[in-house]
Amino acid sequence: MTVYGKISMLKTETPSAEHAALDQYSASELVEVLIDDQFNAVKAVRAAAPCIAAALAAALPRMQAGGRLVYVGAGTSGRLGTLDSVELYPTYSWPQERALALLAGGDSAMFAAVEGAEDDTAQGAADLEAVGPTPRDVVLLLAASGATPYVLGALHAARKAGALTIGFANNPDAPVTREAEIGITLDTGSEVISGSTRLKAGTAQKIALNTFSSALMVRLNKVYGNLMVDLKATNAKLVLRAVRLTMLATGADEEAARDALTQCDFSVKVAIVALNKKTSIDAARALLESAQGSVRKALAA
Repeated sequence: MTVYGKISMLKTETPSAEHAALDQYSASELVEVLIDDQFNAVKAVRAAAPCIAAALAAALPRMQAGGRLVYVGAGTSGRLGTLDSVELYPTYSWPQERALALLAGGDSAMFAAVEGAEDDTAQGAADLEAVGPTPRDVVLLLAASGATPYVLGALHAARKAGALTIGFANNPDAPVTREAEIGITLDTGSEVISGSTRLKAGTAQKIALNTFSSALMVRLNKVYGNLMVDLKATNAKLVLRAVRLTMLATGADEEAARDALTQCDFSVKVAIVALNKKTSIDAARALLESAQGSVRKALAA
């Protein structure tokens, strides 16, 4: 038996009994079936909520200690991990060097499949070792099958280094969830199109990653109320968002919000504290620093 196990055992590879005549559906029926099946992705993530919460609790102290998030995957799973890692900087000002993505086949596999790359256990271990994992790091291991050799190689290397390992799979009792310290099973079952885990299996992974990383950023004081106050205003849209967020959090008009933001390199957190506390930009920065970046605590000081 290969590391993937018997194909018949993988729920994600089992043809859907409901849609054996999929190719004969009308256009409207085909579209409705594909859309409706995505609701099962949400159900699968809901069922995994306690495990995601446990992963959050375990990851938080490591991030507070300066650790990194390292995403590892192949194919769709790897691309979803890369997407989550890349979006943390503009959304939450999370340092780019603290969100890494390892994709079987290398960076070029983001845009074109690299055949056979996911089958290389040794390369997965080597790629993980190359980033110098430490016990402060959190390694997120993504595999719809739950048995991708590249991902398992990285998992074993991460555990050897003492990093926290969190495995995500779409099949129950999969190696990646059994062997990781925390396993998150997203049991999405059969796909409408047999084995196409870019469908609801991928959707479930996207939801789970969004949930985990967003909750982590909330706990790391990147959010005030439900406002994303630690964004990087790297384009015109985000500049406008920074102004709007500052106005919402302070009640200031646009001119006052823009003036405060201009003085602090468009740090929404600093602008909010300065305006609400009626203090200088430097004093607002000091308050935030003493409050570990929490706007709420800085305002209460």
